[in-house]
Amino acid sequence: MFDSYFNPSIYMFHSPINRFLIFTLALLPIAISSFAQQKKRVDPLAMPEITRDQVICFALYTVHDKTLKLTAQLYPLKEGESRKATLEVEQAGKWKQVAEANVIERGWTIPFRVEKWDDSQEVSYRVRHGEKATYEGIIRKNPKDKREFVAVGFTGNSINPGHGGDIPKQDLVDNIKRLKPDLLFFSGDQVYDHRRHYAAWLRFGRDFGSVIKDYPTVSLPDDHDVGQPNIWGHNGKKSTLPGAADGGYSMPVEYVKEVERAQTSHLPDPYDPTPIERGIGTYYTHLNWGRISFAIIEDRKFKTGPAGMIPKQGPRPDHIRNPEYDPKSVDVPQARLLGERQLKFLDEWGKDWTNADMKVALSQTIFCGGAHIHGRVGGRLHADLDSNGWPQTGRNKAIAALRKAYAFHFAGDQHLATVFHHGIDEWRDSIYSFCVPSIANLYLRWWQPLEPGKNRKPGQDPILGDHVDGFDNKLTAIAVANPTPEKGGDRLSTRAAGFGVVRIDKKTRDVTFICWPRNIDVSAKGAKPYPGWPFTFNQIDNYGRKAFGHLPSLEISKPDQVVQVIEEKSGQVVYTLRTKGQSFQPKVFAKGSYTVKVGEGSALKTFKGVKLLSAKESKGKKIQVKL
Repeated sequence: MFDSYFNPSIYMFHSPINRFLIFTLALLPIAISSFAQQKKRVDPLAMPEITRDQVICFALYTVHDKTLKLTAQLYPLKEGESRKATLEVEQAGKWKQVAEANVIERGWTIPFRVEKWDDSQEVSYRVRHGEKATYEGIIRKNPKDKREFVAVGFTGNSINPGHGGDIPKQDLVDNIKRLKPDLLFFSGDQVYDHRRHYAAWLRFGRDFGSVIKDYPTVSLPDDHDVGQPNIWGHNGKKSTLPGAADGGYSMPVEYVKEVERAQTSHLPDPYDPTPIERGIGTYYTHLNWGRISFAIIEDRKFKTGPAGMIPKQGPRPDHIRNPEYDPKSVDVPQARLLGERQLKFLDEWGKDWTNADMKVALSQTIFCGGAHIHGRVGGRLHADLDSNGWPQTGRNKAIAALRKAYAFHFAGDQHLATVFHHGIDEWRDSIYSFCVPSIANLYLRWWQPLEPGKNRKPGQDPILGDHVDGFDNKLTAIAVANPTPEKGGDRLSTRAAGFGVVRIDKKTRDVTFICWPRNIDVSAKGAKPYPGWPFTFNQIDNYGRKAFGHLPSLEISKPDQVVQVIEEKSGQVVYTLRTKGQSFQPKVFAKGSYTVKVGEGSALKTFKGVKLLSAKESKGKKIQVKL
């Protein structure tokens, strides 16, 4: 009787507390499912809903040789909306149209070009589309009269929350405004989505557009931008292997063109626009701004892939894990780095000092194997063929071309901030490089050599000093910002995120590299960069090769003249630079006769058959140069 009367389910349902619990438990799976679906639907690249007056997302520009090139980036246009836009500048309080351009629908870009641009004035501009959409910015005055030129560099813009990519970029934007740079430089991997460059590029523009619109900007696409984890462009061939180690491009040609158009169409015209294989364009070029001459290099486009070209030395064609391998075995004659076209460009650029006091190379990454640990603690590679330490012959040719112009190298991509002094035949005989840290670090790397560096200063960390990389390239580590080895902690500071600043003193020819962490006010009292920075060197230090001897001192009637030294036996230019002051003693590296050219244009003096000084003449003999 009791059993039939007492029904537990009825008792539980009639209890108010139990009714609440049953109701809550019944809804819990629905809530969890709804939350999971909602979380899954969050797309970091989702385009915001915009009104038609906001259809212009951002704009990038450069000015070179009195030509303004500006690319405006649009959100998708609707059917029936105009496919033309105009560029206007403010003059005497009124807007004046200076250019009109067609919208390129694939990627929604608008490339403007204005020749005979007056770069002696700062000018407000606006892009107009349709009746309502406008976007305003500032074209800066050419800073040719400024003593100090400031460039700010970035790389590796991951948006993955695990990398700190979801942390707002406002700290970077604020510091750019504080620094008031003369040039912004994004060296690559502005985009990490391998299939949706357009959406990710818009996201990049929303993050940085408020400063990019007001400062000349160089942006270079790298491997992730064009939709692959690594890239050896191999002159444009199609890659067919996972990881693309056979060389070439994985994504369709039109996708690659869209990426390059979005990121580089505002750069000065290409030095040689001849397309590579399959009609892919080129953008390597020269930018002169503020009397600083920049060589913008494509250090991936012509590089050959290692798969099938060299013996496999590890689980991947591009990873060498065998420390006993012979580095010379991978420096095969058919391997290319910059390619002959770009080496020719660097040779001519290095000799042309028109309106330039100093020279800088900008590219995706540095010319060495700049890391030992890859991906995680314990992930040691002996050599990484994705680095520009390989092929060694190509690497040495690139560095030799740059040191003949006394240029330094500003780059990124390594996910690890470093300063190296590079060597070809001896340590420290060539250029300095500065690799900036990632904005948000996708893939951790460490510089952690097994042997202590040689020729270190007292008390310096053993990871610094003279080393060789996995390809036996000589390099001297000056400063390194390694990630912390422990997991957890702040997703930016422990992953060594940040940005780089270069300050060029055009009067003294001193260059200062500064590496800043994220989320710091660089103008605040007590603000500190990463340990090892700032680092200062002189223009002359970019050709640190020891002299075999010297030519007579040049005593020049006018200061700061261009001097070129040519070895007569080979006809090769030894170097060209703009000297500081009115006295300069050329160094040379072999016996023989030399031709020395001093000045520019019509005011050019040539001295042939110049001989090395003997020990007795080393201080007394001079050449008087009247210009």
